[in-house]
Amino acid sequence: MTTSILVVDDDAATCELVEQWLEQIGYDVEWRPNAADALRALQERDYDVVLSDLNMSEMSGLDLCRRIAENYMDLPVIVMTAFGNMAAAISALHAGATDFVNKPLDWAQLEASIAAALRRRSLREKQRRLAPVGPPVASRPLAGAESPAMRHVEELLVRVADADTTVMLSGESGSGKEVVARALHARSRRANLPFVAVNCAAVPPHLLEAELFGHVRGAFTDASGTRRGLFQEAAGGTLLLDEIGDMPRDMQPKLLRVLQERSFRPVGGNDLVPLEARVITATHRQLEDDVAKGRFREDLFFRLNVVHIPIPPLRERGADILALSEQFIGEFAARMRKPVQGVTRAAAEKLLAYDWPGNVRELRNSIERAVTLTRRDQIDLDDLPEAVTRHRPGSAVVPATEAPITLEQLEKFHIQRVLNTHRGNKTRAAQSLGIDRRTLYRMLDRHQAQAHHAARDGAGVKR
Repeated sequence: MTTSILVVDDDAATCELVEQWLEQIGYDVEWRPNAADALRALQERDYDVVLSDLNMSEMSGLDLCRRIAENYMDLPVIVMTAFGNMAAAISALHAGATDFVNKPLDWAQLEASIAAALRRRSLREKQRRLAPVGPPVASRPLAGAESPAMRHVEELLVRVADADTTVMLSGESGSGKEVVARALHARSRRANLPFVAVNCAAVPPHLLEAELFGHVRGAFTDASGTRRGLFQEAAGGTLLLDEIGDMPRDMQPKLLRVLQERSFRPVGGNDLVPLEARVITATHRQLEDDVAKGRFREDLFFRLNVVHIPIPPLRERGADILALSEQFIGEFAARMRKPVQGVTRAAAEKLLAYDWPGNVRELRNSIERAVTLTRRDQIDLDDLPEAVTRHRPGSAVVPATEAPITLEQLEKFHIQRVLNTHRGNKTRAAQSLGIDRRTLYRMLDRHQAQAHHAARDGAGVKR
């Protein structure tokens, strides 16, 4: 069947020009002069692609994107925007657009964008057919995420899981960016298809292009055969480009072209291969600073940073420390066949008080060491690394008691610790905690009221 395209633009001359060109290459084209007419047309027949201008009177192209995303989930929308208006293009992608092209139109780019949109739609239909039959995906995509900041990350994962939008994860080394990327993949409709990760800093610059795109036989001296690249290995699934900030400058325009055209050529090859993987990137760098200093291309940054998910360091996620520790203890105890079930009160206090400069990776290594060394069914102080046991925190610590740690105590301790870190600045503390300032005030009021009641009850007991 002929592919049908709906063009929406309040400039009739543009509509007629686009209609004429697209019909010449075999598409069935209709056009409407405004968004309201376009929505009525969508109710009357099915289209395969919508091509819409952004700046229209009455209802804008952004609003049209949102309406289509809400009511026609699998219908790709390509927006047309003035050349260089990157902010508007990014807004359109956030609103649900599949891609954008600049005006004046580059016909080859437009044709490539339409072809890529059709491939993605076909791939989504294939993924639905291949989706395993069984219970729904768990509502909690991240194990061990108990802190408000990581609950916010979870919420973002759920919201973007089934989009094809590029996602950028940022955070300190060891903070769990790959874990979050895998959780995003597992939550998506791509879950039963490949997840492939590559560290851009770990591959020699002269080999990175062949690693990503593959190569044909004879492409270079050591190319004794044809080899598929990671973009092909991840077809239908997810490709994580870790440490994207360390990608060589001469590779950046090549990656940008692949993302724009949704296709690539293996090194030394002539045939285009469609890009069918969702791309997620991760970085520990401040890419905005690298863009300002000319170390990272601005246009590539905008292409990759459609949805930005910052991963907070472990020192700002106190509620996660014991939850992750439990998870790691279970993992390593099962692997080593040891009856370790938890940590003592004293060990828990040290785990909570330590700053964890190596983040989740350091915590995982510390728990693996502790499970290996312990001769008891609980990890104690002498099982932990010296860096943890000898640490003297400059902020609040959990008061030592024999009673179990409650979630209320843990929450109060963590809030106070973050407040101390930000020198009492409640706005910054709320941002670190992943909550708004009013929620922080309510939590502080609740803890103060509980302390008042406890003091009053204690006084009553003494009398």
